[in-house]
Amino acid sequence: MLKIYHSFISSIRIIWRKFSKKYDTGVLGDLGSGAGKGGGGGGSIREAGGPFGKAGAAREEEYFHKKQKELLSELKDKLTEENALRENEIKKHQSAIKRNKRIAEEIEEEIDDNKSCS
Repeated sequence: MLKIYHSFISSIRIIWRKFSKKYDTGVLGDLGSGAGKGGGGGGSIREAGGPFGKAGAAREEEYFHKKQKELLSELKDKLTEENALRENEIKKHQSAIKRNKRIAEEIEEEIDDNKSCS
């Protein structure tokens, strides 16, 4: 279970690094403010800068934010499903343990009965 937890944390860190590096533009300027200023290379409207470039950058930011939320939601759903499966396995193991203990007690009683008969 601990291994699954560490795997989950690693996945979250990788996803976070992907998105945070892509949009770390603090030194470069505003997204959509024109070519060479942190918003360039995204098409002719974005290269020109101005309000259209900023609007395009905002839509792109919104898209990737939504995509990140979807990925995290999917990951959460998969983990919830996996937890349910694991809990079901635990219940099966617990019932098997009870059954084995009951059988062991029956065998012990039979051994005791055989000793008293001898």
